[in-house]
Amino acid sequence: MDASTAAPAGAPPQTPAQPAPPAPPAPLSGGTLALLTVGLALGTFMEVLDTSIANVAVPTISGNLGVANSEGTWVISSYSVASAIAVPLTGWLARRVGEVRLFTLSVLLFTIASAACGFATNFETLITFRLVQGLVSGPMVPLSQTILMRSYPPEKRGLALGLWAMTVIVAPIFGPVMGGYITDNYTWPWIFYINVPIGLFSGVCAFLLLRGRETKITSQRIDAVGLALLVIGVSCLQMMLDLGKDRDWFSSKFIVALAIIAVVSLAFMLAWEATEKEPVVDLSLFRDRNFALGATIVSFGFMAFFGSVVIFPLWLQTVMGYTAGIAGLATAPVGLLALVLSPLIGRNMHKLDLRMVASFAFIVFALVSIWNSTFTLDVSFNDVILPRLVQGIGVACFFVPMTTITLSSVSDEQLASASGLSNFLRTLSGAIGTAVSTTFWEDDAIYHHAVLSESVNPYSANTIAYQDALKTLGYAGQGVTAKINDVVTSQGYMMATNDFFRISCAVFVVLALLVWATKPRKGAGPSMGH
Repeated sequence: MDASTAAPAGAPPQTPAQPAPPAPPAPLSGGTLALLTVGLALGTFMEVLDTSIANVAVPTISGNLGVANSEGTWVISSYSVASAIAVPLTGWLARRVGEVRLFTLSVLLFTIASAACGFATNFETLITFRLVQGLVSGPMVPLSQTILMRSYPPEKRGLALGLWAMTVIVAPIFGPVMGGYITDNYTWPWIFYINVPIGLFSGVCAFLLLRGRETKITSQRIDAVGLALLVIGVSCLQMMLDLGKDRDWFSSKFIVALAIIAVVSLAFMLAWEATEKEPVVDLSLFRDRNFALGATIVSFGFMAFFGSVVIFPLWLQTVMGYTAGIAGLATAPVGLLALVLSPLIGRNMHKLDLRMVASFAFIVFALVSIWNSTFTLDVSFNDVILPRLVQGIGVACFFVPMTTITLSSVSDEQLASASGLSNFLRTLSGAIGTAVSTTFWEDDAIYHHAVLSESVNPYSANTIAYQDALKTLGYAGQGVTAKINDVVTSQGYMMATNDFFRISCAVFVVLALLVWATKPRKGAGPSMGH
């Protein structure tokens, strides 16, 4: 042994130095970063779009494939159930496979499943491939968010989050518009075929531009018990939400059974995952104050927001007599200012108090809800779209800052899990918001119809005067009674719509105050570890 390297006599033996962990790849820049942003954004847009684009095509698909409309809704339910199962598994899958590999594989499999849906010649085949679509789509949205943030320099991660949020915001709004246009002017398979070029572009971009940027892969055993409980619980919960309204909720034994299985399975899953060393869903994230509060606020905010997204076009079509296309045009303006403002807010997040921005968003939502609650049956088209345009300001100020607050103190190793879990809660909240809002709206309309009907009797002076006016317009006999009933029904739905927006206003005011309970670091952007 060389004297210069020999250890002194009596000295403890030296342990070999541990190799330093590999440094994370440097952020991308220039054209490569721009191309990757477009590719990831299109992948996200495609997945989120598929949650709503098929909704308006259900009657056409049902007719062409020879099934009832009630069965046709499984085109939507099968996808949402499968996706709801897969989203919270994102972090666990990413640790076993790698984030880049998992995203690329998900996009390509989603593209293949989309093409298969279009080629389906019977209802059973279509539902099978919609299930496959939903299962492989789960990691796409959370991983596109995570990969995009990793690829940007730290000072521009707010901009990355703003660009990502644009796609999540706009896709559900334009889904019904695009679905209606394609169904009316082409054939229903094209709502699936349009995913093929988008998916291929997104997958190729990810494969070519992210080579050599794979995340650390760990060999984890499969938490079979947690996975089984998650699949059973989430499946039953999502099916209950999707089918409950059509089956009169808990008056149906099937819905009651789904609810019991969901509650029991999810309760056991929470207990199991809390003590599991390698859980399939990382519940330790809720120990982080910002994640727990942020995920809760986003969930309730999205629940109220998505409820309005559902009720608004329903009211326009069933009460105001708008066509699906015109209702879509009246709904779409909410995305205009959101598209413009989201990147701007994202770029300047480090200069802003995120709580102030998010609180401002909820105040805008509350004011727009009060505005909507003043509508009458005589409201004009221009008066309908103006509050939707203003609502876009709130949308831009809500999603980007609240997502940043939620992830602001999550470690780099837990980012994929946190993104997957927060996106799962957001998606589930949208389903709950849809179920609750539509059920409330219809029940409240029935209540108002009953109250208003008490004022309509053959001896009332107002009723007699209205009947005489209808007779001068050519109505006679049962036609007069039917017309009066139509007017009362329309007014009942109008009053129910106003009630819904008043309740939404109250929810947004509470959230505007609750957001101040979070504690993001001053000037902080989205965290990528600490």
